Amino acid sequence: MHLALKRTTFTNQSTIGQLSINGQFECYVLEDVVRKGEKVWGKTAIPKGTYNVQVTYSNRFKRLMPLLVNVPGFEGVRIHSGNTAADTEGCLLVGKTQSTDFVGQSRDAYAVLYAQIKDAIDRREPVTITIS
Repeated sequence: MHLALKRTTFTNQSTIGQLSINGQFECYVLEDVVRKGEKVWGKTAIPKGTYNVQVTYSNRFKRLMPLLVNVPGFEGVRIHSGNTAADTEGCLLVGKTQSTDFVGQSRDAYAVLYAQIKDAIDRREPVTITIS
């Protein structure tokens, strides 16, 4: 399974993009601000690139969740629900709707996406995400 996140909207509060699975639109994603130069802890989007995705136990959220592996300069980058940049510290927040600095219906979008990722991993299919 290949996820592709195309960043489309950049503000001084957040970054919003469109996530597709194997070329089909799935949902919107809100991240922290894309910064050039120095990283600001908990307020900077992860670097562009391709990352493996695993489902592992999150000590913070106390459940299994998707984790992006080997993100340079970051640890614990998860895909999860949330609505604004205040809900993320470098993670990817998913939603079915989007507006300025906001994604909506996040829990619904997350439930559908998580099920697809978990199913692929259970079938031992590699899961990757490319962020551009």
